[in-house]
Amino acid sequence: MPGSKAPEEERRHQILSAAYRVAGEQGLAETTILQVAAAAGVSPGLIIFHFKSRRQLLLALLEELLATTTELKADAAIAPSSTAEARLLTVLRQEIQRLTSEPDRIRLTFDYWMAGMRDDATRRRLKAEFARYREAFRPLAEAVLQAHPDRFPGVTADGLAGLSVSLIKGCAVQSMIDPDHFDVNEYFTAAVGLLAGAGSGVPAPGQAQGAARLSAPSA
Repeated sequence: MPGSKAPEEERRHQILSAAYRVAGEQGLAETTILQVAAAAGVSPGLIIFHFKSRRQLLLALLEELLATTTELKADAAIAPSSTAEARLLTVLRQEIQRLTSEPDRIRLTFDYWMAGMRDDATRRRLKAEFARYREAFRPLAEAVLQAHPDRFPGVTADGLAGLSVSLIKGCAVQSMIDPDHFDVNEYFTAAVGLLAGAGSGVPAPGQAQGAARLSAPSA
């Protein structure tokens, strides 16, 4: 019937949404075009028409996943008058809360990371997106270092941005592997405590090695 055909973008979104559900439940390795077609309520041929192959379908799903997982949207959560520390901590809490609320999304992201060990295109895309996400934290990290240079001796903006992302991803992993014992407030409070004590009584790397040798029991 004329006019009854759904727009192309609507069909693509319908197929990708179904692929997300199937891959989230079964994993990438077990996801097939037939399963996605059944979940989407379309023919396998329509999926081939839009995506050409199973690999292209999964790469398109990766793009969709990254666009909604590693996109940092912090402006609305930060008060203009906030201190540099408060701005960074606000974003940390926002991102921990956001990513830990969808364990299936994190599981699928790590599934892609494992697939990237064998697929160059997947690995390059993931590395580029994770680098972009980390770079988004750089201005926040620079502001904290400028406000408190004595608290972070030897730390660069890249280092603090990387630590921030590591905390977020670590919490996401913990929420995925042990959801019954994961508490956002507890983990965030622990992270704030660690950052608040940065540089206070912590030995430099060389001093830390020396302290370890002095404290080691004699044979």
